Amino acid sequence: MIEKLFKLKENNTNIRRELVAGVITFLTMSYVLVVNPNVLGETGMDRGALFTATTLAAVLGTLFMAFFANLPVAQASGMGLNTFFAVNVVLKMGYSWQFALTAVFIEGIIFLLLTFFNVRELILKSIPLVLKDAIPVGIGLFICLLGLKSAGIIVANEYTFMELGDLANPNVWAAFIGLFCAGILLAKDVKAAILLGIFAAAISAAIFGVFDPVGAISKDGLVGLPPSLSPIFAKFEWAQVFTFDMLIVVFTFLLVNLFDTIGTLIGVVSKAGYLDKNGNFPQAKRALFADALGTTVGAVLGTSTVTSYVESTAGVAAGGRTGLTSVSTALMFLGALFFAPLFLMIPASATAPALIIVGLFMISSVVKINFNDITESLPAFITITFMPFTYSIAQGIIFGILSFTLIKVFTCKHKDVSIAIYIISLLFVIKLLLDAAHILGK
Repeated sequence: MIEKLFKLKENNTNIRRELVAGVITFLTMSYVLVVNPNVLGETGMDRGALFTATTLAAVLGTLFMAFFANLPVAQASGMGLNTFFAVNVVLKMGYSWQFALTAVFIEGIIFLLLTFFNVRELILKSIPLVLKDAIPVGIGLFICLLGLKSAGIIVANEYTFMELGDLANPNVWAAFIGLFCAGILLAKDVKAAILLGIFAAAISAAIFGVFDPVGAISKDGLVGLPPSLSPIFAKFEWAQVFTFDMLIVVFTFLLVNLFDTIGTLIGVVSKAGYLDKNGNFPQAKRALFADALGTTVGAVLGTSTVTSYVESTAGVAAGGRTGLTSVSTALMFLGALFFAPLFLMIPASATAPALIIVGLFMISSVVKINFNDITESLPAFITITFMPFTYSIAQGIIFGILSFTLIKVFTCKHKDVSIAIYIISLLFVIKLLLDAAHILGK
């Protein structure tokens, strides 16, 4: 039955490898169970209910991707999108969290319609090949930065924006130990190298006193019922659905989520080897449908936009190739509902090595970019650099596409730009103008 569902032999993989890959994906993105309730909790939403909603949304969204698209892609509440939900819509614009949740639900319904009528797949296929080669590189740098930051190897600096972290910080050394252990094992072609690197980092962190696994277990226990969803379940606010502000909020959610998802999917399936010579993959429509359904269901549960997670590349790098990897990840999230103390005690420094190594794996497509043609290399370079420097996959794609359109038009190579890209670029310009008008209005 498993072979029939996931076509393991066809994808040159096996059950053990898929299950291990799913565990690795979970470990690299399990921080969402802590971060998302904290971010959305600033709006007044119940944090306990948010933990349950976040976990269930990850379980269901990831299972949608497993069974509809048969891809090793996990889904959960998006980090940048939850910040927009909490900070921009609620804290800055002054709307209730119920208003923001309604906007997410509307966005999910619109995405379902766009997917049904092949609009999202058309957008995915219309992205120029050079940008499809650049996107995985930018994502690689972005997730490497995530890993370096989570371990404290890179920290903020008031004058230089960032700098090398405190080398006396035990988290830094735990991450370095895990990184080099994983690297050595990869050189010896050990399939579970990344997972073993995570374990090595976690053991080192415990030895260095970063966390006390025995004390944590004795204090919080291992098993407990998840908090109730009732404070946030389906709490929609329909009174202001047709206001201009709702239009702006939904439009922003749509654009950011659309290109965040597209960028992540391209990056993950590229690493899995599923992209054809034109940068497309056959499961695109089903993957986008799973993404749209995840967002809609997530809004009903009470969490912000659910999207595909770039950390899925960690599982792909460990050998995950099918939806069975996603099933494994979903089961880990389901277990986290009842074993939260056990799963959440693993420090971020222990998962950092996986993100750094995956960042290395992701940049290989940079060799496909034609750096001798400035009309190709400049948009690619903007895409690559804007992702880590703006801390957003979506912004890298937005400015990459805009620069591609502009430089092609003004160098008389407008035939390289498809009608779809012209329309997308126009929407991006409208979004930027709306953002600027909103800022000026304040």
